[in-house]
Amino acid sequence: MRTSFSKISMQSSKLFSCLFIIIIIIAFLYSTMLLPPTYFYANAAYTKAVPAAAGPAINDPNLKAGVVFKGLKIPTSMAFLGPNDILVLEKNSGNVLRIVDGRVLEKPLLHVNVATQFLEWGLLGIAISRQGNSAGDDSGQGHTYVFLYYTKSTANPRVSAGNHLYRYELVNDQLVNPVDLLNLPSNAPDPIVESNHNGGKVLIGPDNNVYTVIGDVGSHDGQAQNNKIGKKLDGTSGILRITKDGQPVAPDPLGQEDPTRVYYAYGIRNSFGMDFDPVTGNLWETENGPTYGDEINLVKPGFNSGWNQIMGVWQTNGPLQGPVVENPAKDLINFGGKGIYRAPEFVWNQTVGPSALKFLNSAKFGKQYENTIFVGDVNTGNLYNFKLNEDRTGLLLSGPLEGKVANSLDDLKPIIFGHGFGTITDIEVGPDGFLYVLTFDGTIYRIVPITSSK
Repeated sequence: MRTSFSKISMQSSKLFSCLFIIIIIIAFLYSTMLLPPTYFYANAAYTKAVPAAAGPAINDPNLKAGVVFKGLKIPTSMAFLGPNDILVLEKNSGNVLRIVDGRVLEKPLLHVNVATQFLEWGLLGIAISRQGNSAGDDSGQGHTYVFLYYTKSTANPRVSAGNHLYRYELVNDQLVNPVDLLNLPSNAPDPIVESNHNGGKVLIGPDNNVYTVIGDVGSHDGQAQNNKIGKKLDGTSGILRITKDGQPVAPDPLGQEDPTRVYYAYGIRNSFGMDFDPVTGNLWETENGPTYGDEINLVKPGFNSGWNQIMGVWQTNGPLQGPVVENPAKDLINFGGKGIYRAPEFVWNQTVGPSALKFLNSAKFGKQYENTIFVGDVNTGNLYNFKLNEDRTGLLLSGPLEGKVANSLDDLKPIIFGHGFGTITDIEVGPDGFLYVLTFDGTIYRIVPITSSK
């Protein structure tokens, strides 16, 4: 009986081992072959640059970076109320903080319950609009609207209650009278996939309307992502435009259905930065690729960025790079000719995770920098500067960048303005005309001329 039992045990052990191996093989095949090629993790978010021990350095010897404030907890965005008066968002705490003359007010202006299970959920974007009162005046004589974009939490940490764009009023150091303007997707369609690519930046455009951006949110795969047989536009992968009261803006670039009518652009994988050219009023944005193909785009109404058929100048091929696309418009959705694909104005072949984008509408650094673009990143800690061509529809690029593609980190040297910042989450121009840089480690820097006493 002992021998028989031993044989049965050995056979059972072999059977168990075989089953275990089969399960591993099935899991591997499922993860590598059966999942759609858009199921990528938030690569840029996982590879964060570390600030230089000596602080950031500016490559122009006439300029320097100094600390305005330190000690924030994972800040994502900031906006100026007035001179030396900044509102800052903390991603995971859900706090809206006010920093006046380098000191943070003891009590947050607002606390919201944000979802934080995934890296790119949280309190993400802010914009300020003043209605009939002067800068910095929140006395109640006019309205100071503060627009916030954040991911609402639920009792289940892996499920959120939408990405929301709210409008608040600033009254007596409090944000009150909330109005929910947009309720957008925030959960991946497949529960095993990370619910990242939530975008979140918010802008007030030169047309006085509100713009916000959202990514594919855990790899949605519909018409917003150029899947011709996918679901209709659903509030993902787009730049969305509404009035300050949450209404669509006419004319509608893509159509008059809801939510199509709020789409200004589509086909966007994910973005952490956008701004309007102060000279032309054109919108520009950064976009994050998977393991290749980060972009800077000029965005006209109806713009199609190409995701998930195109990233950079290449056909998508899972996390790997496909061939260069010869006829990009052929396989893309155009909504009856209303949507127009435009190739990026700049591409990083080796991903850096471009983040904030800002035009310097100031001559404080000299005419050579006035109305040029500054871009931060996640992976390298660099701050980039781009000059524009004469008609301001492209970038002035030369040498290894002349073809609009940086094939290596060495190719980036001509456009690196500063380095050592760590992960840059926002860039703003202050009322003083200087450039302010917000970093993931909780620091606000200000870049000024080396001779400045301030």
